[in-house]
Amino acid sequence: MNVIERAKAILLKPAETWPVIDAEPATIGSIYKDWLVIMAAIPAVCTFIGLSVIGAGMFGYGFRIPIMYGLESMVLRYVMSLIGAFVVALIVDALAPTFGGTKNQVSALKVVAYGGTASYVAGFLSILPSLSILGLVAACYSIYLVYLGLPVLMKCPREKAAGYTAVIIIIGIVAAIIIGAASAMFMPGRAAMFGSGASGAVFTTPNGDVAVDTAALDATARRMDAARARMEAAQKSGDPASAGAALGEMMGALTGSGGTPIPAADLKAQLPETLGALKRESFETNGGSAVGISASVAKAGYVAGDQRVELSLTDMGGLGGLASVATWANVSVDKETPDGIEKTYKDSGRTIHETYRKDGSHSEYTVILKNGVIVEADGDKIDGATLKSMTSALNLDAIEAMKRPAKS
Repeated sequence: MNVIERAKAILLKPAETWPVIDAEPATIGSIYKDWLVIMAAIPAVCTFIGLSVIGAGMFGYGFRIPIMYGLESMVLRYVMSLIGAFVVALIVDALAPTFGGTKNQVSALKVVAYGGTASYVAGFLSILPSLSILGLVAACYSIYLVYLGLPVLMKCPREKAAGYTAVIIIIGIVAAIIIGAASAMFMPGRAAMFGSGASGAVFTTPNGDVAVDTAALDATARRMDAARARMEAAQKSGDPASAGAALGEMMGALTGSGGTPIPAADLKAQLPETLGALKRESFETNGGSAVGISASVAKAGYVAGDQRVELSLTDMGGLGGLASVATWANVSVDKETPDGIEKTYKDSGRTIHETYRKDGSHSEYTVILKNGVIVEADGDKIDGATLKSMTSALNLDAIEAMKRPAKS
């Protein structure tokens, strides 16, 4: 499929294009691989560029979202948009008989995936945040595309398409709120979004490349199909607990290849008793999972006089799959103001972010290791060079060599 030609066709000639889409052989996995993973990346990546690289301004004032926060938001926005498409497709499929249509999960996903084309393409406007409001116009056109597609794909009477569309939009908004709340539960201080090199399609942007790992997506699609089959069997048996567990499996298939992070206790073992001249006075570990997404964190606080450092190790093992689909392979930042310095760069395959105030009052140093574990140090009354030296003294090679448990 030529993605550009398909986008032009559905936007400019929707009435003629929906029957073509309906006739195309497809699976849930192929729709994701050939279309959704590409289109969903547009708004996520362009919003990052607009808010963290270019910046936004109004009435003479400007701001930029910190680069690492922008990156973690980009990845979670991307992953959750892929999850959201599948959830809304389930709703479209479930509602079909209510509006005189025929249930078909693949067709339902086609409606959601291709119906959202206008909104996905409008994501390019996010590069200039002042233009992003125009995305509302695109959203309205996407609603119209869904309205045209429902009678063709879901076989509902045309006179019922308006009501069908309205209900989908309302429930879709609720689903988006729920998914957004779920994603916030797993937002670490920095996101685990850099993985090993990916093979497949590569999209070049002003600040790096976004690679789509098609092999990982094929594996994800197979896991999704298996989980879907189990969910359908559980629904037919009338067992809500099994159906809920299968839905969790499906979410896990969407968001991770292994799904199991490194145990928090193992991460804690890598936190030293001392950090330079500072002694450890506290530690904390936590981990958990919901709807198929898991995370583990180990933190320790170090103190000496008025100097304080919080050191944390975070593993978002449950986001290892699609998080690595949107991998920024070449992001760099070098910024200096009268008060501070901010840098992002690569070093031996690791991503480094450092920011510090020139008066030594506060500094942050983050290393995203090649296995996806994030090492963060946040210091008060510590200058940047000292905090970097403290963090570099950790056994980063040992942390990077840590393996995630096999899925049981």
